[in-house]
Amino acid sequence: MSTAAHATRSVAIAGLGTIGLKVARALDQGIPGLRLSAVAGRDRDKTATAVAGFASPPKVVDSAELAQHADIVVDCAPSAAFSALGDAVIGAGKILMTVNAGALLRRLDLVDKARASGGQVIVPTGGLLGFDAVRALAEGTITRVTMITRKPPNGLDGAPYLVERGISLKGLNEPKRVFQGNATEGAKGFPANVNVAAALGLAGIGPDRTTLEIWADPTVERNTHTIEVEGDTARLTMKIENVPSEENPRTGKIVAPSVIACLRGMTAPLRVST
Repeated sequence: MSTAAHATRSVAIAGLGTIGLKVARALDQGIPGLRLSAVAGRDRDKTATAVAGFASPPKVVDSAELAQHADIVVDCAPSAAFSALGDAVIGAGKILMTVNAGALLRRLDLVDKARASGGQVIVPTGGLLGFDAVRALAEGTITRVTMITRKPPNGLDGAPYLVERGISLKGLNEPKRVFQGNATEGAKGFPANVNVAAALGLAGIGPDRTTLEIWADPTVERNTHTIEVEGDTARLTMKIENVPSEENPRTGKIVAPSVIACLRGMTAPLRVST
């Protein structure tokens, strides 16, 4: 077997919040073939403190420098930082793994830049399910993709779409549909909530053709997504109920493990997925 097969790939993380810190800890504890090389956060001192107790503390750098220290940069930062990070990582011909699929919709030119630079953009499954099946259907003809998201009202607090329209969810005692449109519009109006819809659109027939409903629902305790996909090879009906993170109810607990699993699959001798 060649020496390259045993090469260890370096990983850097942008954002050590709800998702990023869990991913960093998993890398520090050990994922075969990968090592944590650098991290970046909004507060450099807090970021340094967060990783000080690691078995192998990574370098703490500015996000613009991450691509200089890693083969793979995992973007767990707020969506506002995505554009500059994407330019730096893809411009350097590196791999960008991002949980900010909604922000990616506004910078799809990065895909063309990756083609030219030798880089790659990877969107983990995150808080959704069934991407393998949707991508398989997309090899044929998909005629319809619909997604209905239901979240506890506090999981939608502060969404730009609601703020701009003066929609208050305080005291809500029955389900209320707060959005109906496509995934592109939904990702723009709810940037912290429906990255899953943007990712579903990218996996299937495109976000503009992916129908989305968002409900504020005080009767549910979990972030729930129900998806229907109609294609010429299969009809899919899928539902996932994600436990909200204690640190950030807008994010499901499954997102960090999804990123970790995606990273593990990049070097694993057995990979079970499309």
